[in-house]
Amino acid sequence: MAEKGSSTAPQPLLFRRRSSSEMKNKSASVSSSLLPAFGTVVDDGDLHLKRNVIAPYDRRYRWWQTFLVGLVINSAWASILELTFDKAANGVLLFIDLVVDFFFAIDIILTFFVAYFDTSNFVLVDDHLKIAFRYVTRFWLFMDVASTIPFPLINKILIGEWHTGQVFGLLNLLRLWRLHRVGELFKRLEKDIRFSYFWTRLLKLICVTLLAVHSAGCFYYWLAARHKPSEHTWIGRLIGDFKQKGFWHGYICSIYWSIVTLTSVGYGEFYSMNEGEKIFNCIYMLFNIGLIAYIIGNITNLVVQSVVKTFAMRDSINEVMRYASKNQLPEGMREQMLAHMQLMFNTAELQQEEVLKDLPKAIRSSIAQHLFWKTVEKTYLFQGVSNDFLSQLVSEMKAEYFPPRIEIVLQNEIPTDFYILVSGAVDVVTYKNGTEQFLSNLESADMAGEIGVIFNIPQPFTVRTKRLSQVIRISHHQFKQMVQSESGDGKIIIANFMEYLRGLEKDMLQELPFLTELLADQNVQVWFHPKVELTRLEKRTSNTSDPSLSASTIRVIIYGYHPSKKTMSCDRLGKLIYLPNSMADLFNLAEKKLGKRGSTILMADGSEVEDLSALRENDHLFIV
Repeated sequence: MAEKGSSTAPQPLLFRRRSSSEMKNKSASVSSSLLPAFGTVVDDGDLHLKRNVIAPYDRRYRWWQTFLVGLVINSAWASILELTFDKAANGVLLFIDLVVDFFFAIDIILTFFVAYFDTSNFVLVDDHLKIAFRYVTRFWLFMDVASTIPFPLINKILIGEWHTGQVFGLLNLLRLWRLHRVGELFKRLEKDIRFSYFWTRLLKLICVTLLAVHSAGCFYYWLAARHKPSEHTWIGRLIGDFKQKGFWHGYICSIYWSIVTLTSVGYGEFYSMNEGEKIFNCIYMLFNIGLIAYIIGNITNLVVQSVVKTFAMRDSINEVMRYASKNQLPEGMREQMLAHMQLMFNTAELQQEEVLKDLPKAIRSSIAQHLFWKTVEKTYLFQGVSNDFLSQLVSEMKAEYFPPRIEIVLQNEIPTDFYILVSGAVDVVTYKNGTEQFLSNLESADMAGEIGVIFNIPQPFTVRTKRLSQVIRISHHQFKQMVQSESGDGKIIIANFMEYLRGLEKDMLQELPFLTELLADQNVQVWFHPKVELTRLEKRTSNTSDPSLSASTIRVIIYGYHPSKKTMSCDRLGKLIYLPNSMADLFNLAEKKLGKRGSTILMADGSEVEDLSALRENDHLFIV
């Protein structure tokens, strides 16, 4: 049995404490497109793979892949440049290409030892034969090997000289196959919460644009360098000896033409001089139409996403203000509505129900206990109850925010919930003959609305916030179910409540005249069964507070039309009442609430009610 009065919340089995850096790494690994099988954990230390098998989400392997992406960028830039400019294919770039090919050769070998995620059955496959068979039988191995073979080095070994002709330049274009690694990296970064989605997407667009500009400029120069006579080319018309100049001079001219054409500026210095260049220009400009549309579409989407919440807030506030204007609501009520709408959007990321609605109940309960356990434990009503009861209670509570000068509880409203103040401050007031009278103020861990809920009477006080306040609430129905099922904890709660009533200030006791007789009654003992005691307290106060209220604790919702009849939305709103003791009283009460008298009581499915004892809490009754 749980220890009573303990000040430490029990840690759920699903909750394990981790450092912030560890939690970020965990989120980053889960956010990737490669997920572990159900029942496994992504921690490297918890994996049980076969010997000499690398986990695909291993941190070291991820760094290796990121390093290779940097080499891919170099390959994409150099392979096209070497095809276009013969001078660039010699010297330093040739040596760098050999080093890059060496690293990708190592990666081909490593791939035979990397486990893969089987999407058909959600299992991480670590069998060496299956890994090798999957890699060999797919197109990947052929392209990886073809893009890694150092053709100039093989020619040097076989013939004895470095050969950098057009054939080897075209073979080097196979290295562009490696660009798929860049796409996979950006997919992973877009899902990684450690990186801004906006800047990641923007960087991707910049990379795509730079690759298009680089490729188009190099190929356009390649056309000019192979055309004879060279004076009849776009660059030869202005620079007759462009082939004898350094390749950086030709590269800069090519990039300048490509950017001017891409941006549709077209200053006119360079233009097509032969049929081949005109055809290429047509293709490039058609490609630019799609590229610019892709860039503008993505930028627009990023900008709209950043302000979509603002648009939603403005639309909601405008609807609320139009409603207030059409119904001529007073200025104070309009301010309250506006303040609530603004607070709802400003604290959207803190709203418990909205953020956690898609999580399993066990995780939601763990979070609620972590956030609110200490506050509920300090509340007078739950002093000394067991940890098991507190755990059930906190798991059922809902968190809400209220802006300043907003009523949380209204005097004389039907008691549906009671509240525990987590942060902020509230005032307890009452109204007499239209005059407001201050009674007390509440701070953190104080309660509001519990008197109306436990006695099952209309709320005796109005509770209004003084500043921004966070509260947690629980419905009276759930609370009473838990109290009645826990006999020992129920006795403690009743004892705490009676002790609290005895300590109320005189001003508050005057608003509850039945309490004087109730507290003087020596028959109210805490050894009664909680269900019997709660029912007796409700019945003791029902007639003294308002003779029109029934002694029944069952509440139902009544409607004044047939359940199959379609009415306007405003007419479909029912009335919440306490179920009277007889059918005649129910018809009289319905006539009073709905404005018309009926003779038959129907359920939502059309069945007729003949005995009120068959009704349950929150049943919907249609009186026709």
